[in-house]
Amino acid sequence: MKILVLNSGSSSLKYQLIDMDSDKVLVSGNYERIGGDSFLTHKVNGEKIKLENPVSNHQGALKFVIDQLLNNEYGVIKSLDEIDAIGHRVVHGGEKFKNSVLVNDEVIKAIEDCVDLAPLHNPAAVLGINACRDLMPEKPNVVVFDTAFHQTIPKERFIYPVPYEYYEKYGIRKYGFHGTSHKFVSNRVAEIIGKPIEDLKIINCHLGQGASICAVQDGKSVETSMGLTPVAGIPMGSRSGDLDPSVVTFIMKKENITPEEMDTILNKKSGLLGVSKVSQDNRDVEQAVADGNEQAKLALDNYHYLIACYIARCAVAMNGVDVISFTAGVGERGTESRLEICKKLEFLGVKIDEQANKDAFAVEAKISSEDSKVQVYVVPTNEELAIAQETQNICFNK
Repeated sequence: MKILVLNSGSSSLKYQLIDMDSDKVLVSGNYERIGGDSFLTHKVNGEKIKLENPVSNHQGALKFVIDQLLNNEYGVIKSLDEIDAIGHRVVHGGEKFKNSVLVNDEVIKAIEDCVDLAPLHNPAAVLGINACRDLMPEKPNVVVFDTAFHQTIPKERFIYPVPYEYYEKYGIRKYGFHGTSHKFVSNRVAEIIGKPIEDLKIINCHLGQGASICAVQDGKSVETSMGLTPVAGIPMGSRSGDLDPSVVTFIMKKENITPEEMDTILNKKSGLLGVSKVSQDNRDVEQAVADGNEQAKLALDNYHYLIACYIARCAVAMNGVDVISFTAGVGERGTESRLEICKKLEFLGVKIDEQANKDAFAVEAKISSEDSKVQVYVVPTNEELAIAQETQNICFNK
């Protein structure tokens, strides 16, 4: 069985074709600059092929991608009949979706109704879904929401202490994101340890350019760091994370800037980049620290401290923690960040095996010492495989 996984951006289309019998990625790629000087990077058998082919919309991009999947030279299928279903990543499902669902007209309308909550992402997702329905009308489509996994968070934890009417009118509340990754990694942690996930209290740290923490108890999300939008929670590469809300209005008044300009500051000019004045990339900031840059050190110290604080908050939400897991770009490769974060959690009984931590670079590994009260793991995430698995379950394992 083969599942095509699509992630549609405002001007991009990422894809993977996965053989579900072996979990092998047969081909992957990214169509960039749709609507402009478009080009496709198609990866197959360890080879990258760059193809310049301007297209005006997602349907044109998908049609060209299909041509490459069928291509005699670097295609991987002989017929579209080999594709059994299509899974789509959708950022925001609001309160309407607690699970992944099979696409129909009502589902598309509901995704469009959430556009105010994800104005850059949801319209692009709809474009990708509609392109599939037009070009491959006989194939089932499944949408997998970043927000769905967090719909089990209790109301007293997701509600914001602002006038309740804003929740009633606009849906203003904590939603959380990276749900597909948090679900995948927490399930994998349970498999590694050999215990039912229902018996574990897991805190998963998805640390990348976008970053979030999630408390998983009984296999369900009970607390997470991101909120109404992905800018909330812990500091990230260029996103601020949580702030005193008056910081926003104070800067807007002093700088005489618009909400749109402030949004750009919070999303693209803050976090590690904003404090360090060096880069949004952890590796560049770490190098600056090694070169004696005190501003960069301040940025990393702040970053590590606030992540540790949110891990502690998640432990409070579950009244304890059995396992802490690290995933995504920084979580899987940031050996120094993992060490510094875990040092601040010694009061929870966390102890790191420093050599094991150094050796765990983008591989699945236990990095806590044998006498640690909390087990700590590095678990590479695989959101595309998780989407494919959800798609397979919904379409064929009813």
